[in-house]
Amino acid sequence: MYALFEESGKFLAGRVMSTTDASAQIELDSGKRVKVKMAHVMVQFEKPAPAELISAAQKIQSTIDPALAWEFSPEDEFGFADLACDYFNDKPTVEQQIAALFCLFETPHYFRRAGKGRFKKAPNDIVQLALAAIEKKKQQLIQISEWAVSLANGVCPEPIRDQLYKILFKPDKNAGEYKAVVEAARNTKLPPLDLLQQSGAISSPYQFHWQRFLFDNFPKGTAFPNLQAPLITDELPLAAVAAFSIDDSQTTEIDDALSVQGLGTGKVTVGIHIAAPALAVLPNSDIDKVARARLSTVYMPGNKITMLPDAVVQNYTLAEGKNCPAVSLYVTFGELTFDLISTESKIESVPIIANLRHDTLEDVITEAWLESSENRVINDLQPAYLLPESLSFLHGLAKNLKHKRELIRGKPETFNRPDYNFKLIGKDSNGPQGEETVEINTRKRGSPLDLIVAEAMILANSTWGQLLSEYGVPGIYRSQASLAPGVKVHMGTKALPHAGIGVPSYAWSTSPLRRYTDMVNQWQIISCIKHGRTALLAAPFKPKDADLFSIISNFDNTYSAYNQYQNGMERYWTLKYLQQNNITELSATLFKENMVRADELPLVMHVLGANNLERNTNVTIKLGAINLMTLDVTGTVIDIHASNNVINNSNIDADEDDSLEVGTLSIAVDIADGDDALETSKQAIPEFKAK
Repeated sequence: MYALFEESGKFLAGRVMSTTDASAQIELDSGKRVKVKMAHVMVQFEKPAPAELISAAQKIQSTIDPALAWEFSPEDEFGFADLACDYFNDKPTVEQQIAALFCLFETPHYFRRAGKGRFKKAPNDIVQLALAAIEKKKQQLIQISEWAVSLANGVCPEPIRDQLYKILFKPDKNAGEYKAVVEAARNTKLPPLDLLQQSGAISSPYQFHWQRFLFDNFPKGTAFPNLQAPLITDELPLAAVAAFSIDDSQTTEIDDALSVQGLGTGKVTVGIHIAAPALAVLPNSDIDKVARARLSTVYMPGNKITMLPDAVVQNYTLAEGKNCPAVSLYVTFGELTFDLISTESKIESVPIIANLRHDTLEDVITEAWLESSENRVINDLQPAYLLPESLSFLHGLAKNLKHKRELIRGKPETFNRPDYNFKLIGKDSNGPQGEETVEINTRKRGSPLDLIVAEAMILANSTWGQLLSEYGVPGIYRSQASLAPGVKVHMGTKALPHAGIGVPSYAWSTSPLRRYTDMVNQWQIISCIKHGRTALLAAPFKPKDADLFSIISNFDNTYSAYNQYQNGMERYWTLKYLQQNNITELSATLFKENMVRADELPLVMHVLGANNLERNTNVTIKLGAINLMTLDVTGTVIDIHASNNVINNSNIDADEDDSLEVGTLSIAVDIADGDDALETSKQAIPEFKAK
């Protein structure tokens, strides 16, 4: 005796070994014995053998028209044997009965299960809806197949092109577009990225990186809503200073300016003047919501995405020839000793008499120029004010402030690697397209103008951080417990020491037009200046404010993504530079196992042939294939030179290397913690205005 039974939605058959009222022991063709509830046994039979029965039933099932069976099946509940009688004859064979069972079971849109081997026909309206859905799915499968064929033939269907980045990075695996790419990749045995590139879905490697960044970070595009910048209504006193800013030529968001008073009197007051959008832009206003969504300006070679609309920025930027609202920090020093005498913070209108551009002046304003009392003329600016004397004092002060920080820090700050400036020739108003001619120039870190601005901003951020702490007003701080390897810089609301900089606290406050944390801190600082010891009552953010912690978390993640993209784009243009100039060999220095840093370009790469070489060994690299999609380049050591003692004796630790680990569809950037700690790296540090 054999029996056919249902188990987990499947039909199995085997020899009945024993039975009880409730169950049966059945041996399958494999020899496995299973215990089956009698309620699951559909039919018992003497012949044919189980495998033959199932095979024969499946063949008969293929001849059954479910629609016809549905037409003449009874309205009431019925069994599969009843259907077999009606469909075949009044004495159906066991094969015909099982065929009817299989048909009923596999067409739920026609027949609903009503119990053991029992069914009931579905209402006509339900059947029609189900048939429409089945037909729709059939057409979708046909469409998927057609798309897959097109992709395999090197043509990308428009629907797939429109969904490209969603397919690659946030796929809906049930979507037809995704399934078509999977099917085409399987048929062609090509990786999806290569398949899509060959089919023209990806117009260029540059556009691939750009559109991916926008997809991840600006899914609604980079355009701003139509916003009107509110006016600053405070009646502000006019400062009796002549302030000037120092920025790159491309900078439009001028956040900071400096002034010097009292030269020759024994006491000199340095003014650090910060643009004051927080006087007009209020928390939760429309402009604030935009800034909070973006959190920072994004920089990349030849382009940037600003945190605020340009029309808004121009209302608050410290533009030359205007009296600009500012939050000012005045610090008085001994003129000869540079001892700090006093500090004072004010909200005022500051005359900006010049916007100096350090990329056009660095070759002129050198240490020798600053130390000389003769021939210190910058174009026709000197008649307006005593700029040389001011810059000379500021440079001496900056060196003194740096030295004092280094004593607290425990070791000097040494910059052995230059910064690199990228210039794209042929770029139009729509931004880079990826094929522009690229020029890469170096700028040594720690130049006089850089040092002046960096130390002034560190002084302001540290002083205002202490002011917030003194008045019990929470702010957004950056802190680092020590310089020990692996100790990272953290963001929080407590005024903790920053060992990397050598200051007791550090609150980013000097770039409110370009960084949202600085805008938040400026609101808090303004409350301190206006209300003193009762500032907390008026401050927008209170201690343990959940909103403040949310801003910190979002900023950390977003800023990291922006930095990663900037590094990726700088790598892209560096690889493009190699191609455009037919560079096949590079001089480089080993800094990690099998990883080198190019000596004259911003390029880090894995190489072959560097095993057992000491760190800081100088080598010549033979370059291999360049892949602009994965931002990868291969290299092989072809010559070994002496160890680079200058770098070897530097203070750059292993975990401070801003190396790029590059893989297909992934660019993981280890941003230099050492640079970040010093607040002097590009993008991370607005003090350098690296645009």
